[in-house]
Amino acid sequence: MKKKFLTGALALVLGASIAFSGGPATGKAAPAEKKYIVVFKDQNKLPAGYANAIAKAGGKIESKLEKLGAVEVVSDNPNFLAEVKKSSSVMEAGVQKIVYPEKAVVTESISLPEMGETADLYKSLQWDIKQVTNNGASWDLPGGTGKSVDGKDIVVGVIDTGIDYNHPDIKANYAYGKSFVPGYPDAMDEDGHGTHVAGSIAGNGRIMGIGPELKVAAYRVFGPTGGAETSHIAEALMTAADDNVDVVNMSLGGYDWFQDPDYATKDIVADVNLFNRAIQYAIKKGVTVVGSAGNAASDLRPGQLAGDDKGTVHRSPSSQTLIRVSAGGMLKNLTYYSNYGVGKIDVMAPGGDLGPNYDPVTKTGRDNSYLCLSSVPGGGYAYMAGTSMAAPKVAGLAGVIIAKHGKDKLNPAQVKTIIQNSAEDIFKKGYDEKSGFGLINGVSALQ
Repeated sequence: MKKKFLTGALALVLGASIAFSGGPATGKAAPAEKKYIVVFKDQNKLPAGYANAIAKAGGKIESKLEKLGAVEVVSDNPNFLAEVKKSSSVMEAGVQKIVYPEKAVVTESISLPEMGETADLYKSLQWDIKQVTNNGASWDLPGGTGKSVDGKDIVVGVIDTGIDYNHPDIKANYAYGKSFVPGYPDAMDEDGHGTHVAGSIAGNGRIMGIGPELKVAAYRVFGPTGGAETSHIAEALMTAADDNVDVVNMSLGGYDWFQDPDYATKDIVADVNLFNRAIQYAIKKGVTVVGSAGNAASDLRPGQLAGDDKGTVHRSPSSQTLIRVSAGGMLKNLTYYSNYGVGKIDVMAPGGDLGPNYDPVTKTGRDNSYLCLSSVPGGGYAYMAGTSMAAPKVAGLAGVIIAKHGKDKLNPAQVKTIIQNSAEDIFKKGYDEKSGFGLINGVSALQ
């Protein structure tokens, strides 16, 4: 089970490789350099003397998150954590983790010649968008397309792999892009994940998004391969808030292990705290933050064991104040891969699966028509399934709700309440561990 998590989980950054002297094998290895997160007690600014405290502990500041009261540090001192925690201004410190995109459970390309080069893909294949919009009925309601009643652009920030801003179904709604990936200044998507997410939010062409007149902004945190450091994602979220975006979607694949011999709780507290601060910073500035629940088919309740392992798992980034989304199927079922848990899910949205006859053990009975279709780089389209596909439906819904009332008129708590109160009860009456308050409904949310 743990291997399943760790393929898309938080992992330690080892930084520089161990170097050996050019002499005989008896030479001693140089200390391994590691990256750390140091979180100070003041969450709004860096305290006086913070640089001296870092230097005294043998660390070098690599980047500063002044508005979050944290710094990213590099050190080859094996006792760095113990030393820096002696400072009375430090709340927590730990080794910086790596977060990965919440990769789709299934990805399947489509052959356009088979569909016809000008076929209306929304009409024939996008059951998920139809489910949320009630076959496009929500687009006829005030704000339903994402065009604000006050004429101001409603922007959804996509913290992900970037966006193909040249895609014909996205380019008219692309606001701007910023990259937080070292060595990659362009926000262009080289993976596909972020473009698929963006199309589900604001596609307008052969495929459609929940709000086809919303704007999307790329906050690229992932390169062509690999993950992103915690500090870079926190910086992207903080920047999006400073840019006055209305909604942020985070379809990210992070987990921290608690109560596990391999992951001491004290080693991950700084990482969790930094994410929480970044989320709270954005929410205080009026940003509705949406996050995917994850694809490990696990109960995320505190104290629940993850499979055969001895530890419980914490979804990260996570917070009680963001909107956490599980994935549903075409038949309004919880998908076979979606995480769940009392108090850990707010709502459910279409994420796609492989149909009612699919057996995840034998991998038989697959039906690709139950997957979610959206845009991918190069002007193409692909099917995907995952909570990554569910979260942007909620982000899009948040955007059109804001459009109905006007930019900066609702706070994030109000947006969240509207989404929850308008959701369709599909399992237990009221709240349940699989769908939270229910399956999102665009028409109900806008009435």
